[in-house]
Amino acid sequence: MWTPEDKQIQTSQMMTFMHFVNKRYNLSLRDYNQLYNWSIEKATDFWGCFWEYSDIIHHKSFDNVVDDIHHMPGAKWFEGVTLNFAENLLRYQDDKVAICFYGEDGNQISLTYSELYNTVARLSISLRKMGIKKNDRVAGFMPNIPETIIAMLATSSIGAIWTSCSPDFGIKGVLDRFSQIEPKLIFTASGYQYNGKQIDCLEKLQKILSDLPSVEKTVIVPFIRDCNAVSITNSLLWNDFLESKLDDFYFEELPFDHPLYIMYSSGTTGLPKSIVHSSGGTLIQHLKELMLHTDLRRDDNIFYFTTCGWMMWNWLVSSLGVGATVILYDGSPFYPDGTALLKMAEKAGITVFGTSAKYIATLESIGIKPKTISTFPKLRTILSTGSPLGEENYDFVYNQWKEDVQLSSISGGTDIISCFALGNPTLPIRRGELQCRGLGMKVESFDETGESVYDCKGELVCTQAFPSMPIYFWDDNKNEKYKAAYFETFPGVWHHGDYININSQGGVQIFGRSDATLNPGGVRIGTAEIYQAVERFPEIKDSLAIGQPWGNDERIVLFVIMEENFQLTHELTQKIIKYIQESCSPRHMPKKIIPIKDIPYTINGKKVELAVKNIIQDMEVKNRDSLINPEVLDYYKGLRELRS
Repeated sequence: MWTPEDKQIQTSQMMTFMHFVNKRYNLSLRDYNQLYNWSIEKATDFWGCFWEYSDIIHHKSFDNVVDDIHHMPGAKWFEGVTLNFAENLLRYQDDKVAICFYGEDGNQISLTYSELYNTVARLSISLRKMGIKKNDRVAGFMPNIPETIIAMLATSSIGAIWTSCSPDFGIKGVLDRFSQIEPKLIFTASGYQYNGKQIDCLEKLQKILSDLPSVEKTVIVPFIRDCNAVSITNSLLWNDFLESKLDDFYFEELPFDHPLYIMYSSGTTGLPKSIVHSSGGTLIQHLKELMLHTDLRRDDNIFYFTTCGWMMWNWLVSSLGVGATVILYDGSPFYPDGTALLKMAEKAGITVFGTSAKYIATLESIGIKPKTISTFPKLRTILSTGSPLGEENYDFVYNQWKEDVQLSSISGGTDIISCFALGNPTLPIRRGELQCRGLGMKVESFDETGESVYDCKGELVCTQAFPSMPIYFWDDNKNEKYKAAYFETFPGVWHHGDYININSQGGVQIFGRSDATLNPGGVRIGTAEIYQAVERFPEIKDSLAIGQPWGNDERIVLFVIMEENFQLTHELTQKIIKYIQESCSPRHMPKKIIPIKDIPYTINGKKVELAVKNIIQDMEVKNRDSLINPEVLDYYKGLRELRS
């Protein structure tokens, strides 16, 4: 559907890096497939070579690239080196625009690299004076505004650990996350705007803080509306917290595997998993993906539609390390109408536009034809993630948006804070395919026996270590939760939980989740959070939540068993949906609530969501013998309610 011109291939950073490798190791690699094969066969050489190519700012040198690349989990990367993540993202301190923010109300704010550096420095000094130190947790309950990036960079400059939730999360959803990691400080905004409405954050935050005793101070950004910090105990406004002098600013020198981020990825039981990612692993992986796979440069304007609770925010922010301009947007992508982001893309001169399959499908469904709005002369790449990009989405982009554009579907996850498969400026775009597996990522498709297969659907696995693997889960001393999450299905092999097809030409198709994790709009949600909300209703005896493929996305379907003498009325349905929205988040809301006679359980007493998900998709249910009541699966066959 699109093929790069020879000039584009030859001037790409991917090709420049290949020449760098050839010269360094006296090789004659000629194309991406050869480069990829070398990067996994000689992975130690690859990561060491890219470290040098990317010119990562560091202080002490490393003893070796990796101790044992087959040790998963537990491989040690770049031991002996010291660096600082924020220092690398703030390497440029000139008058080029670093961040350009657009609000749905038309508000626009720009910060140069010099202004960004100075503000981060002031905030870093303030944090140190308050007593924030290495390994302390600092949390953001923030919209997608420049101050969120500044707070993260100031936190990481000290060696403290950053974590964040989007303000549209419910109180319980925030507490389920922050109470695990006990932040010492919270940054928040007074409010935010969505779909034309101003939404207050402080009332919700008061309730959160009442159950979060670890928080010593709250810093409030008066965004959207003026506010009085006095209403929040031990709080003050952003400008009052900022130190005025820069004299004492410095970057803490830290090991490669020093914790940088705590991310949250929900499993199917219990609280969300608190996944800890390292400074060095995140940095080198993001630079690889941005520089080589996205061909990002200083003169680029890169945008991704995301909240601060999704890993694409972290990925986007790393673009500062390349010196590009990061475009932020906060609000509804369809306010005041469906052209909002497209008009912003034209105005901002966006060169790399990041979105989701759902957004592209919605544009088509509401009759928006981007090419009637602009020719988008600067736009060269469209990125899509969150859910598989359907073949019809490719058709829409090339027919109704722009012919000469690289449409790269990318796929990875919060678990690795990066991608397994993604774009490539040197390869053609084929309808319905991701262009390639990422350099240094030994991604394979396994059948049920653990054999690597091609040209058919299998389980997405990664068979050797990579730097952006989690260093550990929070409060998981023996790595039991970590190992259970990724290494139980195929011992010693990362099992991601997606279906994948790798074809013999190197192209990739992703088919969505192979486990019970829900994935609406690309946001991974654990069923446990929904079950905990439903348990509040005495009318409901039991429940089961699954993700049903719908259009180009996934919708949440909630099955409920009613208590005796109760019926699932419209009123009760709405109450359940509203409570899930308020206690969890809008993304947790089921699109369908369906009464059912019974729910399948294993002999060990676990609900079997995956069996139901397979049944409704007319797929085979394996291991029926492990169910205590396999006959109930028949209740889910051919349900009329699932057809609309």
